[in-house]
Amino acid sequence: MASRQKILVVDDDDNIAELISLYLTKEMFEAQTASDGEEALELFRSFKPDLVILDLMLPGRDGYDVCREIRKTADTPIIMLSAKGETFDKVLGLELGADDYMIKPFDSKELVARVKAVLRRYGKKENASSSEENAAKAAGVKVVRYPGLEVNLTNYSVIFNGKALEMPPKELELLYFLASQPGQVFTREQLLDHIWGYEYVGDTRTVDVHIKRLREKLRGNDAWSISTVWGIGYKFEVK
Repeated sequence: MASRQKILVVDDDDNIAELISLYLTKEMFEAQTASDGEEALELFRSFKPDLVILDLMLPGRDGYDVCREIRKTADTPIIMLSAKGETFDKVLGLELGADDYMIKPFDSKELVARVKAVLRRYGKKENASSSEENAAKAAGVKVVRYPGLEVNLTNYSVIFNGKALEMPPKELELLYFLASQPGQVFTREQLLDHIWGYEYVGDTRTVDVHIKRLREKLRGNDAWSISTVWGIGYKFEVK
């Protein structure tokens, strides 16, 4: 029997944490809870969760700080929870590396649905079956190359200026999609549809955040760039 996927729930409200844990357990996840930032980081290292549900307003180290610490060593998906609904808070959470963001109060069933959707997206890379790998090989390696850049979608690798570059799956998929169609302009809605799929419940700011991360990681090459087409979206431009 396959082991259950593990979820770490971090919230200083014990009632909320236990309620989320209960819903997750009913859906056959294994859940553990933490009530502050330090406990969350300790459990993250020992429990090794497949996903973290992280409240922002925690005693001691807040959710932003916990997210920063996790992202120093792991790409484990994170769903942030907050009573704050301002755009700034959402964008900051996404920029720090969160994969989704929900506002309190929320529907527990919707949260579970988002957990499943995020895990499906990440599972595309990590849980590919051998038959899928063989099919990919039979179809040919999916790779694009430009001066100083190689993006391989078959084995999810990026070589930038001669060095392997660590990159979360969605960033890599977005880069490959744009680079495989140089010069073509895509709206944010088109990129959401192609990369995140119709199940994604976020908004177009997610695309902007991922583009920003890609630009930060791919600095120092004048042969190509990810360009903004004002009022429309983005394109991969070869100069």
